[in-house]
Amino acid sequence: MIKNNKEYKEAVETLKKWAYAYYVLDNPMVPDEVYDKLYHEVEEYEKAHPKEIDPTSPTQRIGAEPAKEFKKIKHITKMWSMEDVFNEKDLQDWINRVYKNAGTSDIDFYIEPKFDGASLNLIYENGLLKSAATRGDGEIGEDVTQNAKTIPSIPLGIDYKELIEIRGEVVIRKDDFEKLNKERVQKGETPFANPRNAAAGSLRQLDPKITAKRKLFFYPWGVGYNTLNKKYQKDIMDFVYSLGFIKPFKRAVCKNEQEIEKIYEEFKKIRDSLPVMLDGMVIKVNQRELHEKLGYTVKYPRWMVAYKFPAIEKMTTVLDVIPQVGRTGVITPVAVVEPVEIEGVIVERATLHNYSEIEKKDLRIGDKVIIIRSGDVIPEITKVLKEFRTGKEKKIQRPKYCPVCGQPVLDEGILIKCQNLSCPARVVNSIIYFASKQCLDIEGLGESTVKLLYKKGLVKDIVDIFYLKKEDLLKLPLFAEKKAENLLKAIEKVKGVDCWRFVNALGIEHIGEVASKKLCEKFGLNWYKAKPHELMEIEGFGPEMVKSIEEFVEVNKEKIEKLIELIHPKEPTKEEIKETPFTGKTVVLTGTMKEPRPKIKALLESLGAHVTNTVSHHTDFVFYGENPGSKFDKAKKLGVALFPEDKMWEMIKEAEK
Repeated sequence: MIKNNKEYKEAVETLKKWAYAYYVLDNPMVPDEVYDKLYHEVEEYEKAHPKEIDPTSPTQRIGAEPAKEFKKIKHITKMWSMEDVFNEKDLQDWINRVYKNAGTSDIDFYIEPKFDGASLNLIYENGLLKSAATRGDGEIGEDVTQNAKTIPSIPLGIDYKELIEIRGEVVIRKDDFEKLNKERVQKGETPFANPRNAAAGSLRQLDPKITAKRKLFFYPWGVGYNTLNKKYQKDIMDFVYSLGFIKPFKRAVCKNEQEIEKIYEEFKKIRDSLPVMLDGMVIKVNQRELHEKLGYTVKYPRWMVAYKFPAIEKMTTVLDVIPQVGRTGVITPVAVVEPVEIEGVIVERATLHNYSEIEKKDLRIGDKVIIIRSGDVIPEITKVLKEFRTGKEKKIQRPKYCPVCGQPVLDEGILIKCQNLSCPARVVNSIIYFASKQCLDIEGLGESTVKLLYKKGLVKDIVDIFYLKKEDLLKLPLFAEKKAENLLKAIEKVKGVDCWRFVNALGIEHIGEVASKKLCEKFGLNWYKAKPHELMEIEGFGPEMVKSIEEFVEVNKEKIEKLIELIHPKEPTKEEIKETPFTGKTVVLTGTMKEPRPKIKALLESLGAHVTNTVSHHTDFVFYGENPGSKFDKAKKLGVALFPEDKMWEMIKEAEK
């Protein structure tokens, strides 16, 4: 553990060095567990010595309360737009204008990649990150400082004390973009159209914790206000990278158009293999003394230009829309299109995300559409060209039955899901979830084993795992006698599990641990026989949850009964609840407290309280510790009873007598 301020400062510097290697150099120096251990030691020291906290400590990246709105920040110097050129002729024309206006052709050109993301202006003063703002109208942007602090590739402090604006692009990597969109579709949220929109949307979250989860990166491309005495643009950027920012994969200084074109072709060849989106390259006059001489138009600096890659959009025709069932049962529409070549790749299918998206775009079979392919990202339809319609186009119907197993689906508007646990499209995933730690915790029945059992035909649905035999398992690769015996023992151990664990393990949409407990408390093992109006009487249950249970039971009733017969889940014991000052009360906790929040929550719930995270007119008590947040203010505004933490412990002590 860290004993004093000297050790604390050394630990912070070590953490910063490790984080730089991981996020900027993409070359980790230590395993995650080593980093995490030191991080927690630093965190503990800071909690005990709040006045000694180093503002550049990695622990200071996240922690701000969600903002109510974005404030405005005026940039010290204007953030200009860039003129675009798209071909050799456009480039030659621009170079000729530069030569003419500069009065010389003895000019170098500094080349760097043009990342496709959201522009950001960082202001550092006295070596610390003072503010971060979006480009806005070029003069004034939105204050996203707390969000910027969550991006690990943005240093919280730099080894330079003068006032400086550092400008760059916030991007999301292509694989993270795909994961994010899959998560959004599964949650019933509208997916982002492209990585640029995802980066911009993530940067503009009112809650910094959401931004932190999005895995954003910052690539600097220039400076605004500065007092640097540098002769060349390349020297400026060398200095910026020396401060701890990510250096791009390639930069160059070119003498003429031929050299620029050569670099451009290199960029085009490798763009698809890069982890982030690239939409061209930026060309700047390298000699900084010429920048003022060349000057600006109303919109652009005359000394820089964006050489954009050719458009990767094409027009094609939608021939059909087919539903595909994912591993979780979510049904996604896929467009079959007239084959079209985009940058050497023949595209025949495009993602449509969900059926609500189809309705929003009013897409029909037979429509002419614009299709886009961005690097490795799955092609998608961005626009329906309704002006080409002939009247023969067909409307696309929402599926009522699963295209794989033929069972009725759960349709929630944005999300359409097959609920059938035996559906071949989702059976492997449902068994993995059923056996996972948070459900029935069947040791040895992990993803690879489930896939192997399914592949060999030993399990076709959840029920089959209870009929596995030792002789069948021994025929499988890597299954020795001991391993087979251990797996069968783990499956046998499931018998007699708590009712709520069994319900939770079924993976019913919207029914997690809390809802499973409430279902079992109210109806016991007969939960699946409850009528919709009875389910609606359970506190916190709404129409979506009730409909989900109803649809699930309709499809899986026989399987539920068979599993109950095989597992014999335990009926919940009815405990007599002692009347306390907390019985039936809705409680909210805010601020830093003497004990961990989960412990306090469990204690209050054992005394009959309902602990939530949101303050409303229905809240009975708000208990606050040190540095209470926005919940305290809201409670005050609504006139909800506010009590300090000490009063809460007094009430708990009284209730426990």
